[in-house]
Amino acid sequence: MLILVATTISCNTMKSTPSEVKKQQDDSQVYFKANGTEPFWGLTISEKQIKLFIMQDTIVMPHQKPIQAMDSNVKLYKLKSDTDEMSVQIIQTECTNDMSGEKFPYTISIDYKKNKELVMHQLKGCGKYNTDYRLNDLWVLEKLNGKEMEKSFFKDNLPSLEINSETNSFSGFAGCNGMSGQLFYEKELLRFTKIITTMMYCGDTNKEREFLKALNSATKYTIENNRLTLSNPSKELMVFKKID
Repeated sequence: MLILVATTISCNTMKSTPSEVKKQQDDSQVYFKANGTEPFWGLTISEKQIKLFIMQDTIVMPHQKPIQAMDSNVKLYKLKSDTDEMSVQIIQTECTNDMSGEKFPYTISIDYKKNKELVMHQLKGCGKYNTDYRLNDLWVLEKLNGKEMEKSFFKDNLPSLEINSETNSFSGFAGCNGMSGQLFYEKELLRFTKIITTMMYCGDTNKEREFLKALNSATKYTIENNRLTLSNPSKELMVFKKID
């Protein structure tokens, strides 16, 4: 005789709890991370808050805009609550983790005290910005300096970008020559740097030179409706369409 045994699997095991969902949402909004050793600590900065993780404790402060140095890439967050006080300085200079040997593009200094302590504690470490994952795609040029682009303005095809947000690099077609380079990314800041191209002659009517000049000038971006818009403080420079 064959006996069938029914097994019931609870659907609840497949669902995240409200606290887990909130943590996932908070993690996705983090745009800067730092850490250090002796003692071990970690720091995250998101749109809503700045968190310092220390041994057996966490300091959480509401987010605020940092003080920006005028002559160098240095940011200073001055944070204070009813019980705690903290300052975070982020300097764009190469930093090496003392334990792992991993290199980071930013050096971090933190001063903090809890529960109205009289003496500030000091921490040193390294950090980096999390490049917007939405940039990680293939983009084809639609507009350049406010004008709709056509294939006839370039050689064979419209310019295109393939961005890798994990390696902060890009490659593509500039309208006549192949190109590649690096991304410099911070919160609300995007630059295309170290751009190199092949050396094919393109002719006077090809708009590749105009395209590369605009790409070099871009400092800001927005992503909306499958469009990547690059701009600088003066004007909108380029609009790309996402290609699936």
